[in-house]
Amino acid sequence: MKEKVQTLIDEIRPNLQADGGDIELVDVTEDGVVKVKLRGACAGCPGAAYTLKNGVERYLKTKLPEVKSVEHVMMS
Repeated sequence: MKEKVQTLIDEIRPNLQADGGDIELVDVTEDGVVKVKLRGACAGCPGAAYTLKNGVERYLKTKLPEVKSVEHVMMS
């Protein structure tokens, strides 16, 4: 499933890059939780949570029903 999620992330990446941000797939758990890291302008954007839930998560769930949620993870 991780490969399918990566393909979908790659499809939406240009939309985030157009606003100066980016997204990186970190992991997909066995129970369907997609973990991502937001980068660039998206990392500090006040609307990042909205984009993550109403943009990324909704798109992934529509295309891949096995996805249960999308979470932003902080990595150093």
